[in-house]
Amino acid sequence: MLIGYVRPYQDDLLCNDQQAILAQYACDYIIAEEHGSAKKRTGLYGLLDKLESGDHIVVAKLFALADSTRHLAELLDELSNKGCYLISAKEGIDTSASPGLIFQEMVHHLLDFQSDVISEKTKKGLYEAKQKGIRPGRPKKPDENVKKAIVMYQSNQYSLAQIKDETGISKSTLYRYLDSEN
Repeated sequence: MLIGYVRPYQDDLLCNDQQAILAQYACDYIIAEEHGSAKKRTGLYGLLDKLESGDHIVVAKLFALADSTRHLAELLDELSNKGCYLISAKEGIDTSASPGLIFQEMVHHLLDFQSDVISEKTKKGLYEAKQKGIRPGRPKKPDENVKKAIVMYQSNQYSLAQIKDETGISKSTLYRYLDSEN
């Protein structure tokens, strides 16, 4: 069965362009999301639940289906596990053909590459910051504010909200400093 899937995005808010492309594939039916939000994809997840082996999901372009490389890899894996396939018109992808299997592998390689790039950039940034004497993480509160917050707390005359307003020291930070004194 050929099942079309569309969702609104900035260049096609009413999904008219996507519908026109899917019409060329003679889909048995089309699932249309009501919104473009990445979160509440009820149409997509309902479709995935009802898929049967041999079904094909047809999209105008990959972006209509997946929100990220990781999301695309997860969806391709789920389709593969169910014995289903993906056709993406714009990219010329059909995972039921042998090049489609290569595409799935390539997505996983790209995902690994993307993770490696992010990791390497993070490590480089942390190393450069360390060389400049910059400590990573949230900046420490000035000592005078911490001391003032502790004195206010121990006086039992101020609420935690008043201490925070006066010193900028949150309840959890205050308790952490109090624990480290003991």
